[in-house]
Amino acid sequence: MRTAQSHQKSYADRRRRDLEFSVGDHVFVRVVPMKGVMRFGKRGKLSPRFIGPFEILDRIGTMTYRVALPPSLAAVHNVFHVSMLRKYISNPSHILDFEHLQLASDLTFEERPVQILAREERRLRTRVIPMVKVRWLNHSEEEATWEAETDMQTRYPDLFGTYLNFEDEISFKGREL
Repeated sequence: MRTAQSHQKSYADRRRRDLEFSVGDHVFVRVVPMKGVMRFGKRGKLSPRFIGPFEILDRIGTMTYRVALPPSLAAVHNVFHVSMLRKYISNPSHILDFEHLQLASDLTFEERPVQILAREERRLRTRVIPMVKVRWLNHSEEEATWEAETDMQTRYPDLFGTYLNFEDEISFKGREL
């Protein structure tokens, strides 16, 4: 058993790269979206996001760094573990569009639906599931996801508004909140 563990550890250690940043480097900070709709028992179907870049002010320990955050993120503690950071390689032609997110103190933000883009019915062998394509807050139209219509109606009834007769409608146009 120990031989197998030792073999696996040496294999993992050979491929591991430790991240180290120096003062003045720019990094992205990871934030986690918290989504209200659960699909197949998984929460947070959308991928984790990185915001920034932010400048590293100093190194606190072997694995922690103090980051210069803007005043809009004053509620967030400015010391991060290296696992929450991603290196930013600067490019003079790169223009950054900083989105203002409403972050909680634990670096999470709430995902809310903004618009319904499309509607379709998924046919299984014995039943038909109505689905809606939803554009989420802080995401583009390319990142819209297909959700079950019944789940969306129970969680976000104001998103559907006065549109109640789905069967007679051929094309479904979204409504802004």
